[in-house]
Amino acid sequence: MSQGLPLVAEFFPMNAHDLDEVAALEATLQLFPWSRGHFSDALEAGYRLWVLRQGGLLIGFSVVMIVLDEAHLLTIGVDRAQQGRGHGARLLRQVMTLAADSGAQRLLLEVRPSNAQAVALYRHFGFQQIGVRKGYYPAVVGREDALIFDRALP
Repeated sequence: MSQGLPLVAEFFPMNAHDLDEVAALEATLQLFPWSRGHFSDALEAGYRLWVLRQGGLLIGFSVVMIVLDEAHLLTIGVDRAQQGRGHGARLLRQVMTLAADSGAQRLLLEVRPSNAQAVALYRHFGFQQIGVRKGYYPAVVGREDALIFDRALP
């Protein structure tokens, strides 16, 4: 590669070698993060887990559960130092494409109302709020609701 050219971010299926690094990144993004065990269990259950790397550096990840014709985005994250550069949008597009390719006709997700950046991203991609799960997420004080979003897949 010529010096000065930006490194391309690439998607890879997550594997057991990624678990420590992904769990560490998740811990920097959430007050109540998924543990290494959660990611490991999702991998063993056959969920679709992806990492986004740039020059070997982990910059993002996603976990999707597909059941019949529905996909559920369980978690998605981008390193804070890499946010605002389109990586979240790339991850979300990857999730939607892979879910559709697997036969899913719709994608569901939950998001904290306090996560305005994520809410804006999902709305930008055509997700519609279809409900609220009261007290779904743990919070520093009490619990926080989850907004349920849905989008048909092509």
